[in-house]
Amino acid sequence: MPKRFRLTRRFPVAMTEDGYRRLKHFASEAGLDEGEALSFLFENFDSVTDTENLTHRLRLFNTELDARKR
Repeated sequence: MPKRFRLTRRFPVAMTEDGYRRLKHFASEAGLDEGEALSFLFENFDSVTDTENLTHRLRLFNTELDARKR
């Protein structure tokens, strides 16, 4: 039996414009709204990410983060 889809949490999120555009594009392609798309990505995080690539990308993002905040 499939799990019932309930949105149980709401939280304020700060996203970059690029990240939000990519989320909207992904959600649109998948036929989901943004909240459903985020739920899908996080519920299936291990299967939709490449651990090695994720670590590398996260390191790059963190090095650029301070400059992006200015």
